[in-house]
Formats: sequence, C-alpha cells, structure tokens
Amino acid sequence: MLLVTSYSLSSLLIINIILTFTIIFLERKDPQSTYAWLLFIWLIPAIGFVFYLLFSQNIARRKIFKLNSEELETTTKLLKQQKKDLMSDKIQLCYSNKDVYKDIIRFHQNVSNSLYTNNNDIKIFIDGKEKFKDLFEQIHYAKHHIHIQYFIIKNDDLGISLIELLTKKALEGVQVRLLFDDMGGISIKRKHLAEFISAGGKVGRFFPSKINFINFKANYRNHRKIVVIDGSIGYLGGFNVGNEYLGLKKSMGYWRDTHIKLSGGALFELQLRFILDWRFATNEDVQLTSDYLTDRTFNGSVGVQIVSSGPDEVEDQIKEGFLKIINSARQYLFIQTPYFVPDQSIMEAIKIASRSGVDVRIMIPNKPDHPFVYWATISYVGELLEAGAKVYIYDNGFLHSKTIVADDVICSTGTCNFDIRSFRLNFEVNAFIYDEETCKKFKEIFLADIEVCRDLTYEEYLKRHLAVKFKESISRLFSPLL
Repeated sequence: MLLVTSYSLSSLLIINIILTFTIIFLERKDPQSTYAWLLFIWLIPAIGFVFYLLFSQNIARRKIFKLNSEELETTTKLLKQQKKDLMSDKIQLCYSNKDVYKDIIRFHQNVSNSLYTNNNDIKIFIDGKEKFKDLFEQIHYAKHHIHIQYFIIKNDDLGISLIELLTKKALEGVQVRLLFDDMGGISIKRKHLAEFISAGGKVGRFFPSKINFINFKANYRNHRKIVVIDGSIGYLGGFNVGNEYLGLKKSMGYWRDTHIKLSGGALFELQLRFILDWRFATNEDVQLTSDYLTDRTFNGSVGVQIVSSGPDEVEDQIKEGFLKIINSARQYLFIQTPYFVPDQSIMEAIKIASRSGVDVRIMIPNKPDHPFVYWATISYVGELLEAGAKVYIYDNGFLHSKTIVADDVICSTGTCNFDIRSFRLNFEVNAFIYDEETCKKFKEIFLADIEVCRDLTYEEYLKRHLAVKFKESISRLFSPLL
C-alpha cells in the first residue's frame, strides 16, 4: 500500500514537472496566465492537471477564420484605398477631432483589417423588452435572409418564441441561419429545433462537444451576438436570448444592458463576421455575395468600424482599441462593464488617465453572477479608487452593459467585457463609433444610470471586512484563469 501511494505521488510529480515545462517553454502564454496555471497545478496536482487539459488548449497557432480569394481581394482593395484616402483627408471626419479619429481608425485598419464607413445610422437599446420587440418586428418583415448568432439561447419562453418565429420565416422561404455557442446553448436540444430544421432552417453550434458533458474547448467560447436581416439591418451588443434578459429572473432583477441597431456600410463587416463564424461552425460554403448585401448608398452620417478579436489571433484587437481610447481621453472617460478584471496594460492606462486629470468613472454591478469574477472586480476597482477614479455600483438590478465613451469623440459597445477572458479567450465583436451625437447619447445614458447607483468611495473600500479582503486576494490571484 505504501509502495502504491509512493508510486502515485511520484507519477503526479512527474506529470506536474512535464506540465510546468510545457507551459513555460512550449505554450508561450502571457506571464499572468503562466503564473496562475502553475500555481493552480501545484496547489491541486490531480485536479489541476485535468483542468489544464480541459481549459487551456492553445489555439493561437492556427487561423480558424479564413477569407476566400474574392473576399480577400475585395477587403484588401478597399482597405488600401481607404488608407490612402485617410492620409490625404478625402475621408470626411469630424473636423474638431480629426486627428484622434484618424489615429484610431488607422490603428484598426492596420491591426484588425477593419473597414471604416461613415454612412451609418445607429439606434441604442438599453432595455431587453424594447430590444427584442424591435428585433422580432424586423424578423417578421424579413424577405431574403436572417443571420442570427448569440452566445446564449435559453430553452425558455423567449428562446422558444424566437425559434418559433424563425421557423415561420423559414416556411415562408426566407433563408434562416441560427448559430450559437455550444456551451451557451446547452439547454437547446435537437428536439427543440426539429420543426425549424424541417422548415428549411439551418443550425450551427460553435465548438460543439465531441463527448457528452465534456468539451475540450470549454475555455474558448464564441461570445458574439450578431443579427443581420436582409443585409440592411444589423444588431450587436450584450443581450443574449432568455427570460432573464427581459428582467424576469428574480435573483438578478432588472437586466440593464446595451445593444445597438445598425444600418449602413458597417453591415458589410458585420455580415462578413457572421459568415466567417458560420463557415467555421458548419462547413457550409456560403459566400458573401451581393445577395447578402443591400445597396450600400445610405444617408446616415455615423462613422463605424466593426472590430473582432479572439484567441486565434496574435493581437488583442478590441482590448488594444480600448487602450487607444483610454490614452486619447483628455476630458472624461466613462466605462460600464459587468466584469472588470483587466490586465496590467489597461490598469496602468486608466490610472495614468485619472492621475492626468481625466474624469474617469467606472460602473459595475451590485451583485455577482460569477462570484470569483465579482470579487476580483472589487479588488481592481479599489486600486483605481486610490488613483482618483470614481466607481459606481449599479443598484437597480444587474448591469451587463459593455460600453466605453470618451470626450464626446469616440465610443465603443458590443460583446467585449473589460476582463482578461474577453480580451484573450473569447471570440468577441465590437463597434467602434466615431460620432459626437452618438457619444453624447452614451454619456447621457451613463449619467442617468448614476441616479440608480451608489458611490464606492476609497474610504469605504478601505473599511471592508477581512473576509472580503480574503475573497478579493484569492480571486485576483487566479484572475487570468477566470
């Protein structure tokens, strides 16, 4: 018995040593993640080994979304021309903020290959009932195609209503493609989609489980929420599909989120993003033809870039876009996020902005839907309080909004949270918006939300209970894994 125990301990030691060398020399993870995984594996050897196998596959070495030759030629040609026009001032920008606009637009062109369009209209939704009412109406009027993608679709009243409406449209001959994350749509079984599929609807699951109850890519989720209808209307933001997003879950209360409705040239990029995700998830060779794009002569005046990021990329495109906004802020910087677990670059940038006299305000929820993430969030915002930033705790339900706005110059909203998971592990998509009126609307929404918030002062933060400090310390230690 003693010999068996000794052999088991030796085996665990060898496995841990092998894993340690793998993480340090082969995986090439960032230092924060490396330290966190090493600590976890050595503190809990057997469980740490299993968790590492399940949650830490490195997919950054392979490009999983590929443009076909025609798409590559079209986007390359458009980008090349846009870069020339931007340098020669042929692209119309807000004159008073032209230099800031050009700097950030150029950055996304170079790093994300993101096209800039300035002929868009935007409608902002901050209430789930209003958003889904509008979405269902637009789906009802669809004539050619409906492309719909969500991270979470629940098997509840809202989820069933959506599937029933999509089934009706498929029966009318409309092309309907429904894509959702396999983990986020875990309650949606094939039987729930049987009528939809029989009606001609198509379904895709992102990173589906190969084995029941085990998903070896569980750590890499497609967090995007995209809808494109007839190539002329698009939706992007934080709302998923489920009763709780209508404020019908008692434990969460009112669900405060942000979603936008788009029309204009930005739909080219939004449609392309959906098609790339769809092709990867389903292997259907659908092409971005003129059938999926409406006439691009729009009368809107809002500048937009659609920016995607994910663990298959070398750069953290959306996070780096946030950094550009933070570093450009001179007057104010307002951030709403349900999870604030940033890396060092974001933390340092926000602290520098605050210490430079920028009015920095962060708004977070008053309750956790992920406890460890919540306590890590409190730890990080406490550090910002010390640097002079203001922190608001949303007290009117659950805050799930993901927005950043600065100086009435630029704002961004979409699916990306201010946390390491969104920056490096999830597949995300955000709209970067260049328009004074839209930025003012986001600022006004933020200021209105403050009315149902309570201030978290630095003095109050220092008085927190010892148990809270312990939770914060443990959560922050493992924050790169959250």
